[in-house]
Amino acid sequence: MDKHERQLRQLINEVRDGQLPRRNFISQMVGLGLTAPMAGMLLMHAGVAQAQTTIPYKGTKRGGGGTLKLIYWQAAVHLNPHFAGGTKDQDASRIFYEPLAGWDTEGNLVPALAAEIPSKENGGVAADGKSVTWKLKKGVTWHDGKPFTADDVVFTAQYVGDPATSTVTVATYKDLKVEKIDSHTVKVTYPKATPFWAEALTGIVGCILPKHVFESFTGAKSREATANTKPVGTGPYKIVDFKPGDSLVAEANMAYHVPNQPFFDRLEIKGGGDALSAARAVLQTAEYDLAWNLAVEDELLKRLEAAGKGRMEFYAGSDIEFVSLNVTDPWKEVDGERASAKSKHPAFTDKAVREAMSMLIDRKNIGEQIYGRGAVVTSNFLNNPPRFRSPNTKYEFNIEKANQVLEAAGWKKGADGIRAKGDVKLKFVFQTSVSGPRQKCQAIIKDACTKAGIDLELKSVVAAVFFGSDAANPDTYQKFWADMQMFTTTMGSPDPQVFMEQFTTDQLSQKVNKWSSRNLARWSNAEFDAAHKAAQVEFDPVKRAALFIKMNDLVVNDKHIIPLFARPRPFGILTKLRPVLSAWDNTTWSIGYWTRDA
Repeated sequence: MDKHERQLRQLINEVRDGQLPRRNFISQMVGLGLTAPMAGMLLMHAGVAQAQTTIPYKGTKRGGGGTLKLIYWQAAVHLNPHFAGGTKDQDASRIFYEPLAGWDTEGNLVPALAAEIPSKENGGVAADGKSVTWKLKKGVTWHDGKPFTADDVVFTAQYVGDPATSTVTVATYKDLKVEKIDSHTVKVTYPKATPFWAEALTGIVGCILPKHVFESFTGAKSREATANTKPVGTGPYKIVDFKPGDSLVAEANMAYHVPNQPFFDRLEIKGGGDALSAARAVLQTAEYDLAWNLAVEDELLKRLEAAGKGRMEFYAGSDIEFVSLNVTDPWKEVDGERASAKSKHPAFTDKAVREAMSMLIDRKNIGEQIYGRGAVVTSNFLNNPPRFRSPNTKYEFNIEKANQVLEAAGWKKGADGIRAKGDVKLKFVFQTSVSGPRQKCQAIIKDACTKAGIDLELKSVVAAVFFGSDAANPDTYQKFWADMQMFTTTMGSPDPQVFMEQFTTDQLSQKVNKWSSRNLARWSNAEFDAAHKAAQVEFDPVKRAALFIKMNDLVVNDKHIIPLFARPRPFGILTKLRPVLSAWDNTTWSIGYWTRDA
């Protein structure tokens, strides 16, 4: 144990013993280069309770705020949070469904359907780390007037944890047990000691469903439930109308369990179009109050901000834009399945090709010239909180070196200028969603690849389709029926356990699970799987951080996953709107707290 580790553990013990105020510990950690969320997570993993966090709210009565209008350039297609593979569907679902707690932008857990956050001090977190007891908020009703109870929490865990239901959140629940203690208390028991006990029942993966609505639609019947598009939740707004792929209208829940909320009478979300049009609709014309995920060239955003009607806000978490090189063969069927996990990509199996592809991406130029404030160039997949950021990786843009690597590996240029080895050509389909910056990024990568003897066919898919969950559509990113694809994946809490789960072998996206699992590249590595399992039971915060750094390095160095830049979440916000946003949770995680200045 080195000097710094000893100092860290001494400080944690002082907080636990009451000798050092929590806020002072966090200040010291920030001074050492950590973020406040990371400092908070260190204390959580060490079993030190956080203070009960509340969100400031200026509303003095329910309703009266008029209509809140949001614009999403990717439109939601369903409203069940446990089928939501994309952020747009998660955000829309979160308007109606609530977890026991959510994550604020400082990385603190904030109660929603819970009466309090469990801790060792209040008896909620067991000393052996194998169970957590949640006390539920009383007086909460579903939108149809039925009471919310522990039965709903127990049902949700069973529903989500059933592999036949094919949820995107199944990995969180399949091995744990949730039991009812009384009408408003549940106990979560893990098969082993679990440092990140706050994974289940919190954030988007923790949204609670009403048992009386969904109990007839479990397992194979899960996609038949009317409530998948007509939600019956506990949230601050109730559904009025939903047109999948287009628009959503909701009204204030006048029986909402938080006093004086929501401030707005009506909520309207318009989906579709493109990010630049969405930016204009807030920053230039003020037609909408907030625009989501403005992946727009920063130069254009600054021009729009100059109109003085709105502002850009960026929330730094660990969302990452990256290029994925398919592990499998997307062009041949094995046992009736394209991109089968049993197949191997004919070219990307050669690591020399993957290394060359990484060297042919000019991350620095793309980040600075296209995204500006919206990009932090990186060689890491996991970037925040800082304690989990690896110092061991690097990126390089070098066309000449890429040519040398390919030549040495036996990939020779033919008469058409395209490199080949045997009957395999370096000719790839590169897909992403329709987005101005992404198409420019594709073009820059294509130009460099051409100079190295690699031919890219660029494909752009409408975002509603690309990020959709239609099992019949061949163009979804979940199917990944292309050689390469590019998108952003989001990190939904300040702990990376769930985030890094997307590269575990258990999460391979396949036909058998309706392509609903999270390992879209179908990358599999036994050493990574072992490190992830070890992190799930490692309570020492220093050793746990080292395990996640190891996972990052395994993924990055194998070169099937090529990080481009970390993406602070970019929102366009009308001048008078006062939203409560977070880098670690959904845009709508606390939408009941939003207000507008007079």
